[in-house]
Amino acid sequence: MESLQMVNPHVLLDTLVRITIAFLLGGVIGLERQIRQRTAGLRTNTLVAVGSAVFVDMANRLGGHDGAVHVVAYVVSGIGFLGAGAIMKEGANITGLNTAATLWGSAAVGACAGAALMDEAAVAASFVLASNTLLRPVVNRINRQPVKEALSEATYTVYVICNRARQADVREKLVALLEAASYPVRDVDQHPFGQSDAEIEAKLYATAVNPGELDRVITLVEAEAGVSQAFWNASAEE
Repeated sequence: MESLQMVNPHVLLDTLVRITIAFLLGGVIGLERQIRQRTAGLRTNTLVAVGSAVFVDMANRLGGHDGAVHVVAYVVSGIGFLGAGAIMKEGANITGLNTAATLWGSAAVGACAGAALMDEAAVAASFVLASNTLLRPVVNRINRQPVKEALSEATYTVYVICNRARQADVREKLVALLEAASYPVRDVDQHPFGQSDAEIEAKLYATAVNPGELDRVITLVEAEAGVSQAFWNASAEE
């Protein structure tokens, strides 16, 4: 009977209002995600918002504002684990970052509602929704623009195929030429290539390069004795 004695209609009504606000705002965020057929849609974002609101409201009732603050910190870290599950890496491509960030935003909205910060919850939901809608055409327009090599930031790797007996000298010359061109080498690896050759792989620090300058370095390296081939490529920085 102790549980019945602890029932306070006014407190219960207040909790109902907080969770309802979290439900509605999380549902609005999730609806946009569901329409776009994202992994975390209507139900997921709504549950994240409602769950965050319940935890914060419960902590506020049991431990006051200090308790609620502590629970908010745990909610943030807990949603981080949930968001990590939505992120997938396939080769050089990473997907799910926006989904994870949206879940984080839904948790923030729910936490605000659970703390009775209704205006703040509405403002937060508006900005999360705006980020997923208003910024979309901006991102699409930027992505359709051709990327200028000189302005892009990537990881560049220089490859040199040379006679195995000459690989030490070629490696030293390659590093010297790259540093002279103001492209410091982050790491150098070498391994056998065929019966008598070796491949030298020099990774540069992530930067923007002038393709012409790097081509000139390649030309100088290819002129070295024992070098049969030299080339470079770029990959997006993770």
